[in-house]
Amino acid sequence: MNHIRKQIWTGNMTRTAVIHGHSCFSIRRLVTDSALHLSSPVSWYDIQLKEQIQKRGQHLKKDKAVNILQDPGIPVLQKLTRDNLLDMLATSVVYQENPLIGINKPPGLPITGEDNLCLTSLLPELQQRLNLSKELHIVKASNRDYSGLVLLSTCHQTTKYIEDAFIHARKKKEAIANYCTVIVGVPEPAEGEISVALKKQNIGEHNLVVPVFHPTPGNFQRKEVKKAVTRYKVLDTTDSCALVQLQPLTSFESQLQVHLTVKLCAVLGDHVHSVRLGKVLGVPFCLPVESAIPQTQVLDESLLRKLHFDQKQMWKMPLHLHLHKLVIPPFERKKSATMITATPPAYFLRTLELLGLTMNEFAEENMTKKKTRNCVQQ
Repeated sequence: MNHIRKQIWTGNMTRTAVIHGHSCFSIRRLVTDSALHLSSPVSWYDIQLKEQIQKRGQHLKKDKAVNILQDPGIPVLQKLTRDNLLDMLATSVVYQENPLIGINKPPGLPITGEDNLCLTSLLPELQQRLNLSKELHIVKASNRDYSGLVLLSTCHQTTKYIEDAFIHARKKKEAIANYCTVIVGVPEPAEGEISVALKKQNIGEHNLVVPVFHPTPGNFQRKEVKKAVTRYKVLDTTDSCALVQLQPLTSFESQLQVHLTVKLCAVLGDHVHSVRLGKVLGVPFCLPVESAIPQTQVLDESLLRKLHFDQKQMWKMPLHLHLHKLVIPPFERKKSATMITATPPAYFLRTLELLGLTMNEFAEENMTKKKTRNCVQQ
């Protein structure tokens, strides 16, 4: 039986326990071969979640009208010191098998940029915190505003092999990344493939990604637009919301959010693309993107009540989009692929609770690979 090492939070101290034959509450990951390596500390998200669960019973008995801003709260990285952020990342390791390391990134952390608190600038110090002898670099990372997995490596040769494998998988239309998201609206049908080209376009003072429904061969030849494909599956629904699994088969900035608007849905906390959707007599429709200037997401009163929000607070609503599964192809001596999993943030799980949505084992292992008839064509 495999051994799992788990760090248990006890006030201001930690202690390590070995659990035989049981999955950790804090970190879950599925490995397709027999080896299961997990020697990292418990994720900061899960520490936060555990603490909030312990006190939520008493707290909510007194006041059930508590939103995610109050319980469990939203991490504000700008208020953290560099050391605090490094501590957070060092305790967010969900996978470690030389030369690869997977961490559960908090939302709002940029991957690159001039900011001293971007992930790339933190890697040298993170390497020291993790007691690694070689330099860390990024293999795969989620978007700045997303939460979820980031795959790091200390070997450029392994990185090149994995990146080539990712490219090969995309050519074969094999999904390597699984995202979970809470959306406003329910896509129809419940499972399908969105195949709509994308391009960047200036809208007001913003340079935004927009869908292109009828591109010409010349558009592609001149690289004015790019093909984009997203596979989706509804995991649970309640009234006007849904929990959805997304598998991008191509890579384009904001692809997931834009493709969902094509299905007349918007990610909860999307304050850029949600404005492209309007309603007439309760029926959603797409507004012209040229007139859809980014603004705070607007929710129906019934949904605001469920979330214990008012519209004035909505600018604080975080993007509910999480990279929770990543398939790592075989490398070095490994003969089979490995799937690593990162638990969604505590506020994400609290939102599911408030909306009455259920996340069973983060979704089924495999979405259908066959090409569905009910898809949005280019």
